[in-house]
Amino acid sequence: MKIAVLPGDGIGPEVTREALRVLDALDLPIERAEALVGGAAYHVTGHPLPPETLAIAESSDGILFGAVGDPTCDALERHLRPEQAILGLRKALTLFANLRPAKVFAGLESHSALRPEVASAINLLIVRELNGDVYFGEKGFRTTPSGEREGYDIMSYSESEVRRIAQIAFRAAQGRSGRLCSVDKANVLETSQLWRDVVIEVSAEYPDVTLEHMYVDNAAMQLVKSPGQFDVIVTGNLFGDILSDQASMCVGSIGLLASASLGARQTEYGTFGLYEPIHGSAPDIAGKGLANPIATILSLAMLLRHSLSLVAAAERIEAAVARSLADGVLGRDLGGNAGTTEIGDAVLARL
Repeated sequence: MKIAVLPGDGIGPEVTREALRVLDALDLPIERAEALVGGAAYHVTGHPLPPETLAIAESSDGILFGAVGDPTCDALERHLRPEQAILGLRKALTLFANLRPAKVFAGLESHSALRPEVASAINLLIVRELNGDVYFGEKGFRTTPSGEREGYDIMSYSESEVRRIAQIAFRAAQGRSGRLCSVDKANVLETSQLWRDVVIEVSAEYPDVTLEHMYVDNAAMQLVKSPGQFDVIVTGNLFGDILSDQASMCVGSIGLLASASLGARQTEYGTFGLYEPIHGSAPDIAGKGLANPIATILSLAMLLRHSLSLVAAAERIEAAVARSLADGVLGRDLGGNAGTTEIGDAVLARL
């Protein structure tokens, strides 16, 4: 088994290092190859996603990704900015389905911005489409007839793009409690009307899953008011980007949540994918040993489960993380004082 390790920028290398310590402790037959990505790659090669990095990613069975984002690159042309690396990987590797689980860990209910009794009910999965929407549509600047500057980003989805993400979401719901909520803005957007129509068509293939629809503004409100009502949420790229970050703060910290970006490609061991914490590169704390590595460690667990079919190993990691948190080993994002390495040590001890 082979995995690509792309630590990236900011706190990416720090949190990735802790995840690799956990991987080493499991003593699994996994080879790994590390490569530059994001701002770290740009400063060395002149591009955030060098051909060498893409080749290593393509030849692996799964990718462990840290974070990208470097303030020193903010003035670059858009295609050279660090964030283009993750978009480039998603496009080149056809990673169209982003899975973001959100669940409150026992004992951490009081760390949510919501009331503990509301937060304790959170156990949901957001399935976000990754290859379409305004992020990949035609975009640019133009001048209006009156001489004003105007920016534009075109939102669009084809029915095949909606169908494939809907199928992922329905299958995910089948493996949970059989409830799927499709989030759109069909009362305003034609793109969302197509989305809703296709999701309804696909639902006929999954009679054991209960489907409901919700407008995105209502979904944002319901995530705060009554998040326990959701099991699986499926939505487009833009709405999913926003709602998944909102869900992370309902749980208590963006530093706790992992994600998987999957495509249709199957390897010898499982479904090829890219796994990353949902937090960013946090350049303000980079190199200070303050970052919480839990989300990256849990991303490793998702990689083992989905791409390498090492379910028992994934469960061991998740149990060790849960016990470490329950024992009060908390980073500064949760009001504690444990540093990056200390949190890694705690997980290793319980593993």
